[in-house]
Amino acid sequence: MESAAVPPSEERRRDAAATRRRLLEAARDLFAERGYEGATVRSIAARAGVNQALLFRYFGSKRGLLAEVVALGGLEQLRATPPEELFETALRSMLTRSAEEAEDRSLEVYLRSVGRGDEAAGTLRELGEEYQSVLAGLSGAPDGALRADLAMAWLLGIGLMRTVVAREPLAGADPDEVCRLVLGTLSHLWAETGDGGA
Repeated sequence: MESAAVPPSEERRRDAAATRRRLLEAARDLFAERGYEGATVRSIAARAGVNQALLFRYFGSKRGLLAEVVALGGLEQLRATPPEELFETALRSMLTRSAEEAEDRSLEVYLRSVGRGDEAAGTLRELGEEYQSVLAGLSGAPDGALRADLAMAWLLGIGLMRTVVAREPLAGADPDEVCRLVLGTLSHLWAETGDGGA
């Protein structure tokens, strides 16, 4: 018995989905390595093994592609992770060294792209605000937003020192040891105080 042939329209949809996925993966890696401005449309398309025109066809623009990369990584992580585990999950994701180990490189993308041009700023600001909003509710203190900003500043500072500046000993430190030290200290930040956080 002969197997039924796949209709051409279904085959095109599968190819389109695979092409889209390759573009997202290439953009994720290049944004993490070079930042938004440093990752060109040409380099993203070349890494994905497709024509540049397909990037515009599927995402509209480089900014549209960045928005999807951030949404797939950072926002997906944000929505899938319980609030009390979000900081540790984000920290561990950032501390993971290799692309094979780190499927979500959204914090690296953020670190290498923030402040590098207006085109990416809005998307990255929205991501930061969503993380801040979730983290603000962890302490139950009136100054929860301030505490969340302090936690985010620490997280981004660790990421900057480890992945962008590559300063030792942090750059080569064991992720479990970094998490142990950071999370132990961070527990004091989340603790609600009886005097309104003062």
